[in-house]
Amino acid sequence: MLSSAPSSIPSKPTAASSTSFAPGWRQFPFFDVVPIKDAHDLAESPHILRVATSISTITSSVYGVVAADMHGSVHVLNKEFEPISSWVAHVGGRVTHMVERRRYLVTLGEEDGIRGPLLKIWHLEKTDKNGAPTLLRSIKVQTSNRPHPVTSIALSAGLSFLAIGLGDGTVILYRHLDQSVLSGSASLTAIPKPRTVHESPAEPVTALGFREPTDETPATYLFIATTNRVLVYQASGRGSGGAASEVHEAGAALGCAVMDWKAHDMVVARDEAIYICGAESRGSSYAYEGPKTSVHIHLNYLVIVSSPLTANATSASATIRNFAARNVGASGTEVTKVTVFDLENKFVAHIEPFTEDVREVFSQWGNIYVLSNDGKLSCLREKPTATKLDMLYRRGYYVLALDIAKTQQMGQESVADIHRQYGDYLYAKPDYDAAMQQYLQTIGYVQPSYVIRKFLDAQRIHNLVTYLQELHSLGVANSDHTTLLLNTYTKLKDAARLDSFIKTESRRESSGAGLESGTDELPFDLDTAIRVCRQAGYFEHASYLAKRWSRHEDYLRIQIEDTGNFNDALAYLRHLGPEATEHSLARYGRAMVAALPDETTQLLIEICTGTDQLTSEPDSLPASSKPATGGSYLSYLALRGPAPAAALASPVSVTATATSTATSVTDPPISSGASSRTARQNDRASRREATYDGSRAPSPPSTVRAAPPLIRRPSPRLYFANFVGHREHLVVFLEAVALRCWGQSLDEPKDGVAAEGSTEESTEGADQQAVWNTLLELYLTLASAAGDGARGDALRDKALRLLRAAERLPYDPTHALILCATRGFTPGLVLLWERLGMHEDVLRFWMEQDRRGAAGAGAEVMRCLAQYGATAPQLYKLALRFFTSAPELMARHTQDLGEVLRVIEERAIMPPLVVVQVLSRNDVASVGLVKDWLLARIRTAHEEVHTDEQLTASYRLETTTKLKQVEELSDPDHPRLFHATQCSQCGGHLDLPSIHFMCNHSFHQRCLGDHDTECPLCVRAHGVIQEIRRNNERLADQHDLFLADVKENGFRTVAAAFGRGVLSRPRVGDVAT
Repeated sequence: MLSSAPSSIPSKPTAASSTSFAPGWRQFPFFDVVPIKDAHDLAESPHILRVATSISTITSSVYGVVAADMHGSVHVLNKEFEPISSWVAHVGGRVTHMVERRRYLVTLGEEDGIRGPLLKIWHLEKTDKNGAPTLLRSIKVQTSNRPHPVTSIALSAGLSFLAIGLGDGTVILYRHLDQSVLSGSASLTAIPKPRTVHESPAEPVTALGFREPTDETPATYLFIATTNRVLVYQASGRGSGGAASEVHEAGAALGCAVMDWKAHDMVVARDEAIYICGAESRGSSYAYEGPKTSVHIHLNYLVIVSSPLTANATSASATIRNFAARNVGASGTEVTKVTVFDLENKFVAHIEPFTEDVREVFSQWGNIYVLSNDGKLSCLREKPTATKLDMLYRRGYYVLALDIAKTQQMGQESVADIHRQYGDYLYAKPDYDAAMQQYLQTIGYVQPSYVIRKFLDAQRIHNLVTYLQELHSLGVANSDHTTLLLNTYTKLKDAARLDSFIKTESRRESSGAGLESGTDELPFDLDTAIRVCRQAGYFEHASYLAKRWSRHEDYLRIQIEDTGNFNDALAYLRHLGPEATEHSLARYGRAMVAALPDETTQLLIEICTGTDQLTSEPDSLPASSKPATGGSYLSYLALRGPAPAAALASPVSVTATATSTATSVTDPPISSGASSRTARQNDRASRREATYDGSRAPSPPSTVRAAPPLIRRPSPRLYFANFVGHREHLVVFLEAVALRCWGQSLDEPKDGVAAEGSTEESTEGADQQAVWNTLLELYLTLASAAGDGARGDALRDKALRLLRAAERLPYDPTHALILCATRGFTPGLVLLWERLGMHEDVLRFWMEQDRRGAAGAGAEVMRCLAQYGATAPQLYKLALRFFTSAPELMARHTQDLGEVLRVIEERAIMPPLVVVQVLSRNDVASVGLVKDWLLARIRTAHEEVHTDEQLTASYRLETTTKLKQVEELSDPDHPRLFHATQCSQCGGHLDLPSIHFMCNHSFHQRCLGDHDTECPLCVRAHGVIQEIRRNNERLADQHDLFLADVKENGFRTVAAAFGRGVLSRPRVGDVAT
C-alpha cells in the first residue's frame, strides 16, 4: 500500500526491499485495457508500431502521436495510428529524443558523417515542397572535443528555454529560444549560444524538467536529476544564473524521474519509494518498493513501469500472484507490471501485467498507451467518473470520492451530490451528527426539504437547528425555514439561542459593490422573524427587530396592538422622519388618538404643519379614499354618538396649545424609511427630523419679505379618519393646520401676517376645501349637540363667519348648502342661496316665513323683489301669486300688490290676460282692487288697435299704387313717355344715342358699358331681392328646421313663412327661370 514515508529513507535499496512490496494500498480497477488494432487489419496491431524494436522514441503532441524509428524517420499518427505525415528527420541515423511545444517539434538524433548529437527544430504546421514539416534550425550539440550522448531533454511550455542533459553529467541551457525560432531568420544555425549550467562528470544526467512560473513564484526553475541526486537551477527571475542547488540527496535511474502534471514538482521513482522534490527542498514521499524501469505522467496519475518479475504463486506482489493463478501455464513467465497511481489521493487506480517488456508508455487523447516489445499496443482507458464513484460508494469510500472530485475539478453540484450520498450513508448507520456535517455541504444544491424531513423527529431536533442556522447564515433560507427555526427555538424555550439568532449583526457582502454601497443583509427573512416572534409571544424580540431595521409599521403594530404601549409608540413616532411618520399615523393614528388624544393631536399638527422639505405628495391618498370634490371627510366616517356633555361644556386641554409651537424633542433620532420595508443604513443620513422647533421666538413682521421656500407637506386628509369619536380634537387639528399651513382662519388676517413658509405654489386647493368643509360640518354638528346654550351659539357663530368669508376660505358652496339644509341652519342657508344666485329660493323662503307670520318677512319679500327683480323678472310672477294666495296675505300686502302690478306693466313681464287669469283663480283679489289697473290696460289696448288700423290702411293704399304700376308696365299698348334730360350715370346733358329704362332712368349709350340690358342703378337692388327669394325657396325644402321653429313659436313662424313666400306656390316664370 502507498503510505507516507519518512524523509530518512535510504537512497539505495537493500536486497530484501528490491523484491518486497509495501502492503495496504487501496486499489481500484478504474481503467479498462483495450487492445489497439490496425485500421486495415483488425487481427494485428498498428502497422507502423508492429516492429516495436524499430521505434526509438514516442512523444505526444497537439497533432497526435509522434513516433520516431531507428532509421531517422518521424511519423505523426492520428487516432487510428495511421500516419498523417512522415519525413526523414535525421539522414542515416536515428532519433533519440523528441519534445513538442506550440506546434514546434524539437528532435535530437544522430546522423552519418556527423560526430555528436544533432539538434533540429521543425514547424509542424508549415511544410516544404515535399510535404514534410519545415526545418527551422539545425545545429550540432557539443560542449567539448569529445562528444557525449544525450540522456534527457526538457523544453519549457513557452519555448523560451531548452535544456539538454548529457551522459557526462553536463547540462546545457538554451535561453530565448522562442525569439530565435520566431525571428524569421533563414539561417539554420541561428540559435543562441548555449550555457552550461551544471557539470558532474561522475553523475550522468538522467532527467530534466522545467517548473513553469506562476503568480506565486514568477521565476522558472530547471530540475536536474542525476544518478546520485536531484538539483534545481533557477533559469529566470531575480537571482537566476547561480549554481544549481541540491534538493534531494538521492538520484534516479534513467527514465525514473518526471515532472508532475502541474509542472510544479519533480517525481523521482526509486526502488524503495517515490519522492516528490520541490524547488526548495524535497517534499513528501510514498513507500512503494520494487524495481522500476520508468515513470510517466498522465493527467493527475503517475504511471510506473516495474522491472519484469517471474510469475509464480509465491511472489510478493499480489498482482503477480493473481496473474499466475489466472494463467496456470504461465508459471515462470517474465511479467512486467504497469501501475497507475493517484499521488494526490493516495490510491492505486489500476495495475496491469504484461508478459512482454514495455517499450514505450505515452499519454494521448486522454488515454494511456503502452507499447510492448512484441509490437502490441494497449490502451488504458479511464472509466467514466460516475462509474468510479459507484465503485467507491459500494465500498464506502466517500471521503476518497470527494478527493477525486476535487482533483478532477468536478462541478459544485456533483460534489454536493457526493456529500448527499455520504450523508445518507452516515444517516443509515445511524450517525446523525456526522451526517448533518455532510448535509451542510449540500446547501444550495440539494433541496432543503430533503434534509429537513429526515430530522423532524424530536430526538434529532438539535441537528435540524444546526442545518436551519446554516441555511440562514448562507442567505439561502426562505420564510418557511425562518418560521421553522424560530418555532423550534420557541418550543425548546431556548431564549439564549433565540437572542443570538435574532440579534446577529448583519454580515457585509463580499462583493465589491456591496462594500462600496455599504449594503447590510440579514441572514434571515425579516418579515417572517417578526411574525413568528409575535405569534409566539416574544414581543421584545419582535420589537427589537422592527426597531433595529427601521420597520416602523411593524414596530408600531407591536407596541399598539400587542403590548398597548402607546406612550412608547408616540415617542417613537416623534423621532421618525416626516414621510415614515405620516404613513404610520395614517394607519395607527386612530388608536393613538383614542389612547392619547391630546398628545397625538399635537403630533399630527406638527407633522402637517412642519417646515421641512417633505417627500410625500399632498394628494397621496388611496384612490378609494379620494372624493371627486373637496367634500368633508367627516361625512364618510362612521361617527359615534353625540359627545358627552362634559366634553362640550368646556374646551379640551389641547385647545390652548393648538396654535402654539411644539416642545423640542431631545431623544436620539430614529432612522426613517420611505416604506415599511427594511431600511438601509445609507438611506438614514438622507432623512430629516420632522419635529417642530418651537423654542425660537417668532421674528417681528417686516415690510420686505423674501419669497418663502416651496413646502410640500403631507395632506391632512390622510388623518381625518383618526379622529372618529373625537370631534373636538379634530376641530383643533383642522384649525391649527389651516392657520399654520395657509394662514387661514375665521378672523380677518392682520397686515403682515402670512403662513409660515407658505407660498402660492404650496397651496393645495383640494386640501383646503376639505379642511373647511369638515370644519363647517363639525361646527354645525357640535352646535346641534350643544343646544341653545353659549357653547352652541359660539359654534353657530363660527359656522356663519366661515360662510361669510367665502373670498378667503375655500369651502365648497354646494356642500355647505347641503350641510346647512340637513342641520337646519337657516342663516347660513339664506346666505348661501344669495351667494349662489338662488334668488327664487330666497324669495320662497321669506314667503314661507311671511305665511307663518314672522315679523319683517313681508319687508324681506319686497326687498328681494327690489334687489333681484331686475335680473330675475319671474320673481314678480311668483310674488303676484303669493300675495293673492290667501286673504290674510292680501290684507297685509295690498300696497305691495299695487307695486308689483306696476312693475309688471312697466316691464311687460306678463300679458294682461295672464295677470287677469292669476287674479281670478280664487276669490282673494276683488275687481275693485285692480279696477284702475284694468282700465289703464283697456285704454292702452284701444290705442294700439287704432294705431294698427291706420297702418293697415296705409299698407293697402301703397299696395294699390304698386299694382297699378305693374299693370301699366305689363300693357304693351300703353305708351310710355320719358322726360329725362340728364344722364342718370354721369349727370350730363342727355343726347343721342341714349337708352331709357322702364324704371325712369335714362343713360348715354356710352355710359352703360356692359349693362345695356339692365339698369345699372336698379340691378343691384333687384339682385338682392332675387337672392332673398332663392334662399326662401331653398328653406322651403328644409322641413326639419321649419317644424322645429313651429314647435317653439308656431304662429309667429307660420306668419313669417307666409311673409317670405315660403308657403306660396312658385310662379311659372320663376320655375322657368
